[in-house]
Amino acid sequence: MSSVRGKVLGVVGSSAGGVEELRTGLVVPALERGWTVAVTLTPTAGQWLRASGETTELEGLTGLPVRAEPRLPGDSRPHPPVDCYVVAPASANTVAKLALGISDNQALTQVNEAIGTLDLPVVVWPRVNAAHARHPAWEGHIKALHDSGVRLIYGTKVWPLAEPRAGMPGRRYPWEAVLDEAGRTIS
Repeated sequence: MSSVRGKVLGVVGSSAGGVEELRTGLVVPALERGWTVAVTLTPTAGQWLRASGETTELEGLTGLPVRAEPRLPGDSRPHPPVDCYVVAPASANTVAKLALGISDNQALTQVNEAIGTLDLPVVVWPRVNAAHARHPAWEGHIKALHDSGVRLIYGTKVWPLAEPRAGMPGRRYPWEAVLDEAGRTIS
């Protein structure tokens, strides 16, 4: 993993199950791999993690502010340039907006710019349930992201889908698969 040492991983979290484990599941292991980690959250995820005290914990670990709001014109950029974005967990709403190029918050703006103009690697873990995947538009969203070069952490091997509110005892979030894919993109 020494080939990625010093690289900047842009972690984007949305309001889906798993965001409460963002620090322990994704950020700490990324820091242990030698990466600089810059965290941006969708507005709702930002609200959730501020309420639990997680944003303070993340800022202490990374040494960077956790972003959930856009900066004002003339403000300096609070994060260094990113080498790879990881969107994990990505709610069904976030996946749909990325597939359609909708940038209605800071987190989506950053990732859509990476997909559309900056040619940066993007890894997305859609944290969805079986009902989301059965929606008629879902496969089109997945195809649009795949066709644009986004690397998806998706499928029964990494995240078997459950029915809404049914859960699957023993199912673990695929943080390691997300980090391994990010490592492949920036090594």
